[in-house]
Amino acid sequence: MTKKQQKVLIRIIVSAVLTAVFCLLPVEKPYLRFVLFLIPYLIIGYDILRKAVLGIFNGQVFDENFLMALATVGAIILGEYLEGTAVMLFYQIGELFQSYAVGKSRRNISALMDIRPDYANVEQDGQLEQVDPDDVEIGTVIVVQPGEKIPIDGVIVSGTSTLNTSALTGESLPREVCEKDEVISGCVNLSGLLRIETTKEFGESTVSKILDLVENSSMKKSKSENFITRFAKYYTPAVCIGALALALLPPLVNLVLGNPAAWSQWVIRALTTLVISCPCALVISIPLSFFGGIGGASSKGVLVKGSNYLEALSETKYVVCDKTGTLTKGVFEVTQVEAAPGFGEEELLEMAAQAESYSKHPISRSLKEAYEKSTGKQIDTSGVTEVEELSGHGVSAVIGGKKVAAGNAKFMKRLNIPYTVPQKTGTEVHVAVNGAYAGYILISDRIKPNAKAAVERLKAAGVKQVIMLTGDARNVAEAVAGEIGVDIVKSELLPADKVAEVEKLLASKEDKERLAFVGDGINDAPVLSRADLGIAMGALGSDAAIEAADIVLMDDDPVKIATAIDISRKTLRIVHQNIVFALVVKFACLGLGAAGFVNMWWAIFADVGVMILAVLNATRTLKS
Repeated sequence: MTKKQQKVLIRIIVSAVLTAVFCLLPVEKPYLRFVLFLIPYLIIGYDILRKAVLGIFNGQVFDENFLMALATVGAIILGEYLEGTAVMLFYQIGELFQSYAVGKSRRNISALMDIRPDYANVEQDGQLEQVDPDDVEIGTVIVVQPGEKIPIDGVIVSGTSTLNTSALTGESLPREVCEKDEVISGCVNLSGLLRIETTKEFGESTVSKILDLVENSSMKKSKSENFITRFAKYYTPAVCIGALALALLPPLVNLVLGNPAAWSQWVIRALTTLVISCPCALVISIPLSFFGGIGGASSKGVLVKGSNYLEALSETKYVVCDKTGTLTKGVFEVTQVEAAPGFGEEELLEMAAQAESYSKHPISRSLKEAYEKSTGKQIDTSGVTEVEELSGHGVSAVIGGKKVAAGNAKFMKRLNIPYTVPQKTGTEVHVAVNGAYAGYILISDRIKPNAKAAVERLKAAGVKQVIMLTGDARNVAEAVAGEIGVDIVKSELLPADKVAEVEKLLASKEDKERLAFVGDGINDAPVLSRADLGIAMGALGSDAAIEAADIVLMDDDPVKIATAIDISRKTLRIVHQNIVFALVVKFACLGLGAAGFVNMWWAIFADVGVMILAVLNATRTLKS
């Protein structure tokens, strides 16, 4: 408990004890009973009265504080001292409970996301100095000792170790890392000493982005939250007007008919309806449910940027996936080098690697790695000039005075260069030198071991179609699609073509259905933004894709898409349960209260009891 919660608890205990004692005292005089019960009432309710008064002056009249203040003060004025004090007492018990529940939810999420590093170790004059991560520049070599968190994204320049990535990915299995491996901030170094060259500033590193996403997720409200906000805006004034009418009209009608007015009876009924009508259960439990759902998703390695996206996930019926890095590992290996007459295989591989040396595309990296592995030499880029990358086609460059083009079949067609079609399946990199065809290099990607399971899980979750869009060759795309079981495959697409295909799908789906696009590359950013839901691979995905996406999978596991859908649907079920339960109980009790069948004690249950039950139900989302 916080200090504030402890103080409220002490006030509750003192007020409850005094109320019980005064109930037992044989005090007959009304004014003395008024004074005695006023003590526990003010002890437990002074802050509510204060908030009600401030709300009136600030123009925010119709809130739960105003309702409680009006109802309890009215009860005490009418001589119902015990009821008035009891209502305020139980209301504060309910508020304490919800405060504790919300605090626990926040602590759970904070524990899950306790990844903010306090310092970074920088070596100066042979000594390690702890500095603020914000002060560390790109390119600085930092030292991470066993047991410490990696403070900033970077590349290991020396050392081997195992990393605990559970706070980021939800995976308990440690990850082995060594020299030249990329590592992200927030991971805990378990064993060896690591020296890491930073590649990003602290504000742009993974840990900062994750914390920013979680902290700002509450800003993007779901339809359910917006409904409750609008509902409370009109509901509370309507109830107050209804209570006023209930207090005035029946007595006036009685007077007109010549019957006793029974003012106190009808005023008590009106005050009872005010207590019943308090919308705390809805106002508190609905945001708490979504907050818990986002926290539960975070524990599984799924970052949801807002409750509106969590809600949209439950309506997802179409999942469109990129191939490379999403359904496949994005780990390309050269499987065949076929040189044309007049060119050698090593020469062909070297020219392709040199042309692609400045590209960060996975295919480019595989070419460079294949050359270095086969020759044992580093790529010489000193003679590489005029590098031009054409998205969806390939790269052209001048190498040692020769015009070299390396890319796919479309690139060769664009250059009007005849090319050889490989017999084996894989990604083709055709090479031309000074307009003459030099041969091709075949590169194969590995399908993620859980890609097929991901598609099966999605269909089990009610997704109608799983569609794969790729810029890769048709034969490669169809081979991958057949193995993992996607419904539709579109190949040889440029980034603009992917957007056009998504546009077609968006136009053909029903209004209440949602389309999600899953991608990882910078060329996927436009499609991620256009889809109803953009889902990015966060571990190896590009910054542009992560920024454009609404949901980020921190461990690049496509199975987590179905997991996120399950979490969203569980959250929505709990939200709808709370809405229906709270409204049914309240409207039933409101009718019974107006008819005189429900007293103030039942009103306490309709308010505080319903709120406690709704909050308890909402906390189940954290266990997603």
